[in-house]
Amino acid sequence: MTILSAQELPEDDLDRSLRPRRLDDFVGQDALKEQLAVSIAAAVNRGEALDHVLLAGPPGLGKTSLAQIVAAELGVAFVQTAGPTLERKGDVAAFLTALEPRSVFFVDEIHRLPRSLEETFYPAMEDHTLPITVGQGAGARVVTIDLPPFTLIGATTRTGLLSTPLRDRFGIQHRLDHYDARDLGRIVRRSARLLGVEIEDGGAVAVAQRSRGTPRVANRLLKRVRDFAQVRGEGVVTEQIAAAALDLLEVDHLGLDRLDREILRTICEKFSGGPVGLSTLAAAVGEEQDTIEDVYEPYLLQRALIERTPRGRAATARAFAHLGLEPLEPLKLI
Repeated sequence: MTILSAQELPEDDLDRSLRPRRLDDFVGQDALKEQLAVSIAAAVNRGEALDHVLLAGPPGLGKTSLAQIVAAELGVAFVQTAGPTLERKGDVAAFLTALEPRSVFFVDEIHRLPRSLEETFYPAMEDHTLPITVGQGAGARVVTIDLPPFTLIGATTRTGLLSTPLRDRFGIQHRLDHYDARDLGRIVRRSARLLGVEIEDGGAVAVAQRSRGTPRVANRLLKRVRDFAQVRGEGVVTEQIAAAALDLLEVDHLGLDRLDREILRTICEKFSGGPVGLSTLAAAVGEEQDTIEDVYEPYLLQRALIERTPRGRAATARAFAHLGLEPLEPLKLI
């Protein structure tokens, strides 16, 4: 069997190899890590399944990695699926009946689970049972299948789309926050070490500062900076090399990419700073509403570049300054 180094792994495998394997390796989210460490230790000591866990927050903050870490710390099987792939009750039943005792069942994008299937999870999560209707009409009867104790870990970017009954059945609930530059710098240096990339502190800071507070973005940018350092430099990621590479990628010093700036420029120039409705904004920049709301808007809000109003999205004075524009008077209806 051939063992590949991180440098030789295919891109998808490389992404997985950069994931932390244990809680001690997971950088940031200290409150959540401490909470999980206590709950995991208690569950292991009692020989029980961990209580169900709901992880919320923007994409790329480590929800999937944490779910895998929980399974590894518990020493149990990890089964993964996604809300959109579960279309029928039979799909849910197939997963639940195949689980080993104390397994971790991870459902990504759980907010996209059809509402009719949420009820299937209620008895499974509370009583470890799965009622199944056999037959039709007057001859139909309900057969209850016993399930092994398991831990459901749900990940969502939009907690508000979960029904209250489902959300309340998660004993551990936590929202992941964007990372600060210090933690992202640690992540970049760790990833560089795994990739076999020589990186100076200034280079790690440059990548971290432009990573939108998101480890997934930091790792993606690091790999592109590594390419630039090998082709245009001497293979070492210095502050100057990182800055030049990120400028080539059109990622500015705030971490905004081309579409981020296009969204801001559209609000500032085409709509006089706003407010403008999300559907109108999406049409103007040629992007899906969900993508703007889930991927781009959270970071623009965090950086105080836009604000939500009852009438839509509006650019702040900081957005105008970032684009080098003078604030305009808002449009007035006559």
